[in-house]
Amino acid sequence: MREYSIKRGHDVDLNSLVSKYFGAEGDIFEGISFSADGIGEVNLKREKNKLLIDIVPPKKITGDGTIIRKWNEFLFEATGKDTKERKKEFGKL
Repeated sequence: MREYSIKRGHDVDLNSLVSKYFGAEGDIFEGISFSADGIGEVNLKREKNKLLIDIVPPKKITGDGTIIRKWNEFLFEATGKDTKERKKEFGKL
């Protein structure tokens, strides 16, 4: 499980973002589960200023490299932090 901190002052409707990118419905505060091609089974939950993400990868990889771009765009919109900022945070752990 990974924890992504949400940038201070960044307030976005995560439920609509999940729907926009992956077509999944639910309440992000209770937890949303969905399956995405190339990623696997994804479980998302928001707790205070953190986004908790647990991914179970698929047995067989399908799709192309565009899913990585799509995932990074989702994380940027959800957390307000780009790839470089997220990588820097993980380096501190």
